[in-house]
Amino acid sequence: MSRLLRGWAILRVVLRYGLDVLLLQSLPQPGLQRLGRLLAMGRQLDAPRGERLRQALEDLGPIFVKLGQVLSTRRDLLAPDIALELAKLQDRVPPFPSEVAVAAIEQALGKPLNEIFVSFEHTPVASASIAQVHFAVLRDRSGREREVAVKVLRPGMLGAIDKDLGLMRLMADIVGSLSADGRRLKPREVVAEFDKYLHDELDLVREASSAAQLRRNMEGLDLVLIPEMLWDHCTTSVLVMERMHGVPISQVDRLREAGVDIQKLARDGVVLFFTQVFRDGFFHADMHPGNIQVSLAPETFGRYISLDFGIVGTLTEVDKEYLAQNFVAFFRRDYKRVAELHIESGWVPVATRVDELEAAVRAVCEPYFDRPLKEISLGLVLMRLFQTSRRFQVEIQPQLVLLQKTLLNVEGLGRDLDPDLDLWATAKPFLEQWMLRQVGPQRLWDELKAQAPRYAKILPDLPLLLKTYLQRGGADPKTHLLLEQMVREQKRTHRLIQALVYTLGGFALGALGMQLAWRLHL
Repeated sequence: MSRLLRGWAILRVVLRYGLDVLLLQSLPQPGLQRLGRLLAMGRQLDAPRGERLRQALEDLGPIFVKLGQVLSTRRDLLAPDIALELAKLQDRVPPFPSEVAVAAIEQALGKPLNEIFVSFEHTPVASASIAQVHFAVLRDRSGREREVAVKVLRPGMLGAIDKDLGLMRLMADIVGSLSADGRRLKPREVVAEFDKYLHDELDLVREASSAAQLRRNMEGLDLVLIPEMLWDHCTTSVLVMERMHGVPISQVDRLREAGVDIQKLARDGVVLFFTQVFRDGFFHADMHPGNIQVSLAPETFGRYISLDFGIVGTLTEVDKEYLAQNFVAFFRRDYKRVAELHIESGWVPVATRVDELEAAVRAVCEPYFDRPLKEISLGLVLMRLFQTSRRFQVEIQPQLVLLQKTLLNVEGLGRDLDPDLDLWATAKPFLEQWMLRQVGPQRLWDELKAQAPRYAKILPDLPLLLKTYLQRGGADPKTHLLLEQMVREQKRTHRLIQALVYTLGGFALGALGMQLAWRLHL
């Protein structure tokens, strides 16, 4: 019965904002389009379609707002006007009662509140659709009092989410069955991605572990502060972390009055982002102004403070190399290389013609070069490349779409701080150094060291396995497979050693040549 009532509530919102008309008019069948026009008669549907969709999601509640936020990052699937409107969605959710938060904390941590905290602020400092945050003071194991922030999940969220997800799957099946365009949007896959996203966000231990990983990665960089997670007080529904003191990055005038170098702050944000992406392959993927502060403490003055680690992105070595080469090729106007990278990545069907894809990429990129580099948005370039790629049935990987959304956030933050920020001038040296590390002798040496234990374990067994293999005439499939693996490893080792020898030999010959030329010059 509860699901039926929820379905009726959703239907009323759909009719109020004309989403039924929007769906029918987007279908290719003329009869259904005419039906859409008939249904629109006598209804006040003058607002743009993206605005109506955003307002409907806000009326449907926090779970649908979250869905809209996720959809706004899938610009490879949505029309630009809808994606831009959905990007305006924010969690406008009133806090739940403090006594409910206290009961949830006591249940999760197994103690009364006064045994956990020296003091606890009952008025929340922040409230969103999934959780809210309270400030407190606790005494740690050493007896030292520490200021902390306590994040508490909203009670009953799991049941509400599962109920709405069931209805979303039903709606996705209907949309996917109506037309080829509906199937291209992959509604079922989008709902499955949203399901994973929501359940990940409901596990606060997962968020804490992501924060801890980022904190380790950023040590020694002197650009950003990540709060310490207090693991003795972290559960799946309650997270206790070090309280951070900073000024919201949106308060630029206050930062300037405090003496913060705003231009350096903008550049540091770009360096921080590209370090997380290309050095670590692990990045904070929710870098909107509400999650970013700046420290004014003397010992950390001018550093970023990152908060809220419910969404992080990860990239493989293949992803990182693909992105770096794409950026470099773009700024060299090497559109053929951009097209080749799409094909080499395996995202484009094998039959795709390089020249056709190159022409499409050129049409996207070339107009940007009439502008100063500081006016070029790498995030928008990526977005338009993704949209152009639809013609070629490109399967855009979710992690790259998340990266593109984060890059747009970083660019927006950087240019709010410094309108003259030249993103490419800041990022280009970093990318070029990273590319050099990827193909230089240090990479070869690191690869050999990393694989040495594996080779040491496998190679001594090779003679015995070869003898057994020959005696049995190759009949044992397990021995055959293991032997093939060892041969491949041995060939790989030989290639690495040869490459290292050639590289070092080249450097040595170059040095000898320079020394000889210097002596002859004398």
